[in-house]
This record gives sequence, structure tokens and C-alpha cells, in this order.
Amino acid sequence: MKLYPMVLTPFVSETVWGGRRLIDEYSVVTDKRNAAEAWVMSAHKNGSSTVANGEFAGKTLREVYLEHPELGGKNCAGFSDFPVLIKFIDAAADLSVQVHPDDAYCLKKGSGAGKTESWYILDCEPGAYLLLGFEKDLTREQFRQSITDGTLTDYVKKVPVKKGDFFFIESGTLHAICKGILLAEVQQNSDTTYRIYDYGRLGFDGKPRELHVEDAVNVTHTGVYKNPCTPKKDGNVTNLVACPFFTERVLDIDGSFDGTADEKSFVSLLILDGAGSLECAGETLEFSKGGSIFIPANCGDYKINGEAKILETRV
Repeated sequence: MKLYPMVLTPFVSETVWGGRRLIDEYSVVTDKRNAAEAWVMSAHKNGSSTVANGEFAGKTLREVYLEHPELGGKNCAGFSDFPVLIKFIDAAADLSVQVHPDDAYCLKKGSGAGKTESWYILDCEPGAYLLLGFEKDLTREQFRQSITDGTLTDYVKKVPVKKGDFFFIESGTLHAICKGILLAEVQQNSDTTYRIYDYGRLGFDGKPRELHVEDAVNVTHTGVYKNPCTPKKDGNVTNLVACPFFTERVLDIDGSFDGTADEKSFVSLLILDGAGSLECAGETLEFSKGGSIFIPANCGDYKINGEAKILETRV
């Protein structure tokens, strides 16, 4: 087997809150009603990206990883499954107010990995905001009562956003992406969400979407949200976060950039804007806005040429 950089096509999810910007602006192809989420680097059992080039063309990334787990690198060996899932999310309407559990709670429930995640704001409407945590510390009983009496949104914290903002959301943080926000999400490889409040709307099936209040009460941190990460710019690289599950940075390339995929981790390159080419393992790949490239661990040195903004993720 020859190591080579893999072009990925996303799994696309449609929802009641999704828009079409990913289709219109990020080259996402789907026959669904909308593209709420594009899982641009995913090996999740509920939806995997597909390899578009080379030896593994036509196989899902999940199939490739299960056959060749060494492609993830040594840092992936400590996880029971591929550790990271990366998405584009287009919120044409407010997402539900929700929370994700941690690994320990998921283990108890038999529901896979927990979900710590991060958001990089790609674009937003004027006045757009996120819901993150609470305006003041609540007791668990106060939290439960606010759900029961319909006053939850009176207590949650609205955080204004602008293009280029970054947020790190640890498991247990109450949150919602609100209308008019387009973002890139890097998260643990989990599809477990506890929905708390959904504005009384109906799903595509005409029925109210399921809520998970008891689980949410069990796992939510009922305090004020404080973003634990401050991006640090170093030349044309902005370091976003390094946590036990993933490391992220933004590459602003005007000309060329040199990197390495060593034995420790794969490298994910998500093209946020611009276009160019990648030279790696004797191959040259052209890319443009919305593209996703998976470079296996041990693939060696690579060079990026062009003018582009790229989200780079490793484990």
C-alpha cells in the first residue's frame, strides 16, 4: 500500500434549520433539500466521508481506517475509534438549545464517545450570536425548573460573533448555533446530542423533535461560559487550540507553505477560502474553497502552493 493524500467528499445532512450556502459557495453536492451539515472529514458510522482519488477511491474513510488504522498515526492508537469529525455547518435558522456529554457519561450509557468541539466562524449575518452557557451560575434544580416552566432562554448567554472568531466548547456546555452563522466545526467523533429546547417546531416528519431533558440535566455545567482558548498568531499561522482530542490551526497562505505528516498523526486540510495545490508523496492535487484533504500519518513532507485560508487539524 502506497501512502498518498486523499481527497474527501462529504456526507451531507439535511435538517429543519439548514441552508444552502454550502451548496452554493462551498461546492457541496447533494440532492437533499438543504446542506445543513457537510461532514468533510468523517469516519463515523452514522455518516462517513468518501475517498475520491487513488487506490481507495469509492471507499468511505471509515472503511479505509478500519482496514488500515495505522493511517491515523500513533496518537490515534489510544482511542477506540477514529477520534475526530470535522464539519461545515450552515444555520439558516436557530439550532436547538442542546448539550453534549463527556466520555465518562457516554461510557455509562453505552453511546460511544463524548463530544468536546470547537467552532471557527466563517461568516455571519449582522447581529448574529451564539448561545453559550448561562448569564449567571444556576443550581441544577434551577436549571431543571427553567426547562419545565419554559424560561430557559431567559438565562442562557448570548454571545455576539463575527467572521474569524473561535470558540472552544467543552462537553457539558449548553449551547446553540443561531440563525445566520456559517462555521467550521472540529469535534470528537461523536453524534450524541441531548436536545433541551427546540422552539416548539416540527421535524420533516411533521412531529415535534425529541427532547432529552433528563440526560441534559445530568451532564450540563450550569455556570457562566468562559472561552478557555485565545488564538495566537505566529506569522501566517494562527494556533487555535491544542486539547487531548485534537489540535487546530489556521494557515493563511500567500505563496507556499511547508508541512509534515509524521508518525504521530494524520493531517486534515480543510479549504476555508481560496485555491491552490498540494504536493505530497509524489502527487500534486489541486484544491479550491470547500475542499477537504486527508494526509495519512507517515506520508512525510508536503508543500501547499497558492492563495488560501486552510484549517489544519491533527491529533
